Amino acid sequence: MTEKTKTKSTAHLIGGFVGGLTAAVALQPLDLLKTRIQQQPRQISIVNGKTQSHLGTMIVQLVRENPLQLWRGTLPSALRTSIGSALYLSCLNSMRTQVALIQAKKTGKSIRTSKSSKLPELSNTANLMTGAIARGLVGYITMPITIIKVRYESTLYNYTSLKGAVVDIYRADKINGFFKGFGATCLRDAPYAGLYVLLYEKAKLITPMILPKTVVKYQSNSFSDSSQKYSTATSTLINTASAFTAAGIATTITAPFDTLKTRMQLEPNKFSNFVGTFIHMIKHENVTALFSGLSMRLTRKAFSAGIAWGIYEELIKRFM
Repeated sequence: MTEKTKTKSTAHLIGGFVGGLTAAVALQPLDLLKTRIQQQPRQISIVNGKTQSHLGTMIVQLVRENPLQLWRGTLPSALRTSIGSALYLSCLNSMRTQVALIQAKKTGKSIRTSKSSKLPELSNTANLMTGAIARGLVGYITMPITIIKVRYESTLYNYTSLKGAVVDIYRADKINGFFKGFGATCLRDAPYAGLYVLLYEKAKLITPMILPKTVVKYQSNSFSDSSQKYSTATSTLINTASAFTAAGIATTITAPFDTLKTRMQLEPNKFSNFVGTFIHMIKHENVTALFSGLSMRLTRKAFSAGIAWGIYEELIKRFM
């Protein structure tokens, strides 16, 4: 590996780590509230307004008891998101770069990048597949941290330390306990990541067309030059807005898998498999229960993507 290649790899690791860590700490309250909502069986539909009322009561209670409780589980969440983001974005970049090189050799053209990014432009299929595969691989590696994070946030467990959580999970289910719900997690994360990368890359091309021309600035302060890169402020705005939009759409589509995953991880003895959990929720609750916590997850994922990818895109420009 050359020095230049090492520098590029390090840039993606650092960019992913910093972006993921910042988003995890800032948005932990939303993640905690989402977990608390999803852990509760619900016979009442979202339509009648009860869920919204319950959410408000939950927030008031947590704030009254101790506002810092909203950040319960921040350590495992920060570890999972920062490490996971660093590994995912590094893996994704490596895969996308290889695909771009193959495409470049076939066409005889150089690798293209958008005006707001240093990431290679790929076909829709390549964006979808690389995002899904990279997320699936990294999701498996970080699964133990995910299990600990979800249980920390839940009221079903009263863990006071990471060591205590690890010991309790291992005592109950051995090594398998750290991978409970991986099937549902993978079914949520892989499609989400694939859709996200596809939509994100598309949005980066569409967003500049929507923005007022007075907002779109180039590095040399000149306009309409197809070879020019956008200024830092413009590219940050475009990348953040694109990430926000892509995350919102992908999150809504994959929401049921997130609810199923959470139930399986919190109550593995009751919900031991994906299909059984799905049938139980449809039979004893209702279809809307599959979208429990969607508002929290939608808000968190959109802002998380905006923060993490905005930071990531700008940091790799500095290092590369």
